[in-house]
Amino acid sequence: MYQVLHDEVSNLLVEDDLHFKFYEADDETEYINMRDTNIMGRFTCRNQACKANGWSSKMIAITIRLYPGQMYNARVYHQRCKSCNGLARPTLDQSYAERVAYWIKQWNGIPVVRPPVSNESRGPHNRQLCEGCRAGHCTQSEDWITQLERLIL
Repeated sequence: MYQVLHDEVSNLLVEDDLHFKFYEADDETEYINMRDTNIMGRFTCRNQACKANGWSSKMIAITIRLYPGQMYNARVYHQRCKSCNGLARPTLDQSYAERVAYWIKQWNGIPVVRPPVSNESRGPHNRQLCEGCRAGHCTQSEDWITQLERLIL
């Protein structure tokens, strides 16, 4: 959760006279709307013994939720380091605020242009390292039938 970026989201919402507060609880039950999507940013491995310098990602999974009382939040999923398997937290770019504001505006009936999506990737999405995939909230995760089959077995 990146409450520190709330001002950036608010600045984009105020353009359409929308005023929302950041909902601090990571509540998976009381939301009105929810959307799994992705943003861009850069990961740095925090393991001092790891030789990895970090990596950029154009596929950082997030779950945006709208709550009663003009409130929202966005869960940002981490990724694991390819070198040491340590969990890395991302540094996010402007795509976070753009994507969150886009969905809040959509849910409030405001016509908006979809934020740009970069198709430039230096490699395939690694589902084993993506915490969003592991949680079933990444746009690149296995389909729900495969997930259900995995739970049954």
